[in-house]
Amino acid sequence: MGENPTHNKKTGLPRKRFYRARAHSNPLSDSHFPIPISPAEVDYSLHYPEMVKADGSKKIQFADVGCGFGGLLISLASLFPDTLMVGMELRDKVTEYVKERILGLRTTNPGQYQNISVVRTNSMKYIPNYFRKGQLQKMFFLFPDPHFKEKNHRRRVISPFLLDEYAYVLAVGGIIYTITDVEELGEWMKSCLEEHPMFEALTTEELEADQVVKLLSCATEEGQKVARNDGQTFRAVYRRIATC
Repeated sequence: MGENPTHNKKTGLPRKRFYRARAHSNPLSDSHFPIPISPAEVDYSLHYPEMVKADGSKKIQFADVGCGFGGLLISLASLFPDTLMVGMELRDKVTEYVKERILGLRTTNPGQYQNISVVRTNSMKYIPNYFRKGQLQKMFFLFPDPHFKEKNHRRRVISPFLLDEYAYVLAVGGIIYTITDVEELGEWMKSCLEEHPMFEALTTEELEADQVVKLLSCATEEGQKVARNDGQTFRAVYRRIATC
């Protein structure tokens, strides 16, 4: 069998340069990819075959929305080896890269990385198609598209309307993690969360104790680029709360 030029010969992992795509996509455009009609239609055996064999009752608990090249998923996989998590990405080439990356890691590290997967989807439209009410414990929105023009703010992945949907799929006590290097977007996301009646900010002590918070600025390719350039980041981490 000939060598696959898109993969590193030593590690067997995909080479990122063969999967490059635009930094962001228009979330309001109509893309064509299969969408489950309900969470019951999500085939876990395709995404987590070994985990499903061991326990068919497991459900996804972490969702990385706009997961990019999968850096956060890879970091979380070993921190929470018994937790199923999924990356949700709109760009087809990037999604394919993450799929190949996970398969490569599973091959070179037997028994590991069985708890992570990726789907190509539009999270702004189809979150309820993938997750039941109160299913998720954590949602991540790391370095999302800022959509600078005011007329495009409706495309932002954090908004009052979308927070209603996120609150629906998050369990009470579940956490939304956001981070950006764009100050205005950071203030926007924080303001949306602060004003929403179903979210409250984590305290300083809680942030310091949360091992996931430390990954927000360093686990992703975008975060690493910001760090190399000595850039600032703006973080907002909020908990889903019960309402009266």
